[in-house]
Amino acid sequence: MTESAAATDIFGMSRYWDRYAAGVAEELPEDALKNAFGWCQYEGHGPGDELLGDSLSTLELGFGRGNAVAALASKGLDATGVDVSPLQCEQAQSRWGHLPGATFLQGDVCTYLADASQRWDAIYSIWGALWFTDPDLLLPLIHDRLAPGGRLVFSHAPPVPGSYGVQGMYGGGFTGRRTWIYRWSYEPETWATILREHGFTSIDSRIHPAPENDLLGTLIVTAHRS
Repeated sequence: MTESAAATDIFGMSRYWDRYAAGVAEELPEDALKNAFGWCQYEGHGPGDELLGDSLSTLELGFGRGNAVAALASKGLDATGVDVSPLQCEQAQSRWGHLPGATFLQGDVCTYLADASQRWDAIYSIWGALWFTDPDLLLPLIHDRLAPGGRLVFSHAPPVPGSYGVQGMYGGGFTGRRTWIYRWSYEPETWATILREHGFTSIDSRIHPAPENDLLGTLIVTAHRS
């Protein structure tokens, strides 16, 4: 992807997620916190925040509604999130900014990580920025910002069989404005190989089964920095 295409992608991502945020129905705060860790796309199904281990500091890449950041902060963790959408950041800050330990930042995740000086015990992405960012750019930045022994956890949809690597889509639809975004999709074994190439160890990359056999499962990956 060229530098100009990447710049256009950041702008398109911001506009796409602003549009998405404007159409998401608001939950009651207690329900939002209860259901915050939806690694899977089926409510009440799959693992929860135990995948983050005994982390005291966390960073979410693409926090969306901000519910996961808020849920961790409510447990006393130092919980930070960064999201490319100004509207999602504004909404999350308005709803959860009163919680001690919760920090919501607006910006591109690669730029933020490259400029950061802090290290986190866990960096995670729930159907978020890790799916929408070139792993060869993002993974070295994540590895550098993890504390020794820290973990990366992410989830998103499994790839369409036979269709791997970067995938393009029009965020505004075929009759909308020229907004395009990219996703990176790989089989679990390929994700494990990519992560090893970028220095991660103790990798668990798998498809978590759906609650019913004929439904789409969820790709969930955990990896560690030595």
